[in-house]
Amino acid sequence: MEIRVGGLEHKDVIALLQEHHGDMLVHSPPESVHALDISGLKAKDVTFWSLWIDNKLAGIGALKELNKEHGEIKSMRTSTDFLRQGMAQKLLTHLIHEANQRSYKQLSLETGTAEAFIPAQQLYLRFGFKQCPPFGQYIEDPYSMFMTKFL
Repeated sequence: MEIRVGGLEHKDVIALLQEHHGDMLVHSPPESVHALDISGLKAKDVTFWSLWIDNKLAGIGALKELNKEHGEIKSMRTSTDFLRQGMAQKLLTHLIHEANQRSYKQLSLETGTAEAFIPAQQLYLRFGFKQCPPFGQYIEDPYSMFMTKFL
């Protein structure tokens, strides 16, 4: 297993990001989809990682700095071939570790409310995230669930 910083130019990463965005649009209206596109993931306040197993893309995730004490998890996605094999837990563990290394006091995220998002919600709950009000630039939205964890 290898977690690499970057990789946004790799064709497999691009394909997984397109799949991620397309899937979000199946379950939420466009105005409620908050997944970052490639240009958003290249922003200075965002760090993007890709997870590789035997040179096959297993998953992706990003961390956006909201301020010096608060980070946001963005674009977490597991490749279809690696579902239910612990990849999301490995990525989330890495993102939490990175948030701690940056001395963030809080780590938050937005996920969907449709049935398709229940596995993600359960993962975040297992890692100590709790539902919270909208944070940052988010507003109340029936298609969004906001979660946070104090570090």
